[in-house]
Amino acid sequence: MSETALRAPSRPPGTREPAPSPRRPGAVLALMSACVVLAVALVAAVNLALPKLAASGLEPGHAQLVWIVDAYVLVFACLLIPAGALGDRRGRKGALLAGLAVFAAGCVLAALAPDVGVLIAGRALSGAGAALIMPATLSLAVGSAPPGRRAHAVAVWTAATGAAGIVGNLGGGLVLQYLPWQGLFWASAPLALLLLALTARLAPRMAPSPTAGPADPPGTALLVLASLALLTGIIEGPQHGWGSALVLGSFAAAAVLGALFLAHGLRSARPLFDPRVFRARALRGGTLGIAATFFGLFALFYVNAQYLQYEKGYSPALAGLAIGPVAVGMIAVSRYSPALVRRLGRTPLVAAGLTCVVAGLALLSLLTSGTPYVWYAGILLLLSLGMGLAMPALSTTVLGALPDARAGLGSGLNGAAREFGSALGVAVMGTVLAGTGRDGFTDGMATGFRVTAAVVAVLGAVTVWWLREPRGASAGRKRA
Repeated sequence: MSETALRAPSRPPGTREPAPSPRRPGAVLALMSACVVLAVALVAAVNLALPKLAASGLEPGHAQLVWIVDAYVLVFACLLIPAGALGDRRGRKGALLAGLAVFAAGCVLAALAPDVGVLIAGRALSGAGAALIMPATLSLAVGSAPPGRRAHAVAVWTAATGAAGIVGNLGGGLVLQYLPWQGLFWASAPLALLLLALTARLAPRMAPSPTAGPADPPGTALLVLASLALLTGIIEGPQHGWGSALVLGSFAAAAVLGALFLAHGLRSARPLFDPRVFRARALRGGTLGIAATFFGLFALFYVNAQYLQYEKGYSPALAGLAIGPVAVGMIAVSRYSPALVRRLGRTPLVAAGLTCVVAGLALLSLLTSGTPYVWYAGILLLLSLGMGLAMPALSTTVLGALPDARAGLGSGLNGAAREFGSALGVAVMGTVLAGTGRDGFTDGMATGFRVTAAVVAVLGAVTVWWLREPRGASAGRKRA
């Protein structure tokens, strides 16, 4: 399929048309948006806590700091599609309530953690809750809206996911300004329980879908284990040596488990997802482009708080505020992306956006402790401009590459690509920093951004190649 505008489905994919809700759909939409903000904001907020965690009595090493961030993102990414299928089969409201409860339990476990292992386990548990939250909120937001307002509901929900990173940085910075790192999790748990109570009261119940997708436990297990093995190899390489049995064994296990996951998807009657969907060039390009942009963005998020607090002497609250320019370009430019796609074409727009992202990452490699903040903010604006140009076009490409009957899979792939890219960006940046130590932080950061820029450049080139338009498409658009 070619360029497709983002449209709200007439109802959530695979569901019956819900009966009109006696409650105000605006309140339900606001509540669902708040749930999404909480789930996504914690990803960004935890990065701000890394300096305090590094200095805490837990004494985590470089690899453990990366796992504290990535445990949440990895579980979130791997369980996103099966959690959506579970909500379709068992009911979205029940899935959302369960997700908020699991999220809160993970936050409490993390806050009470006596050692790093328990903290990582708590983060993983919260990630499982987030995976249940995300797809259920979109289904409930769209399903509770009147037919003429469903596109608006999708737009508001999408905006909430974009704003969540800034909320996490600002809110997390304020919490960490006055409380120890545990305060971040103690603040998140009651918020999740409050949203749970409001959801139980306000959210409509929607009948489970008789045609819901499969949960596919074997496929899910293979995906989780393959992803865990890959990240283990990347994260543990600096500490154990790239030629060690642990690291080489992890990479070998990732390759074998990944191959088994693909084979299972090809042979299973109802797999987690069928790898044959990637025969569509647009779907391959869209998912790879999303993963590449979030790879770069979360490499920045991982190092931002440490750079501003270690090298610039900023407080946690000021460090959270200083990342604000990242949102400006995304918010200001993304609203014009559909019109720019119609005028210029999808491929040139994505190419321009990814070029800005690569340029921003390359410029970040030039930072020193003496770099004025105004220059730092300008680089963040350039990077966010690229995100604002590329991301809407990439997301609509993924959604438009599949028929409406498989829109749920498109949404799941969109979210999974975002979270997998985020996890890998954190892992790679953390791995590079682990080889330099605290005294060589700026040198390690520079190397990390150069590596990140190179990876995004290569993945971006492949993305643009896969998204290139057939001959004559540009001329036909200009005539129109």
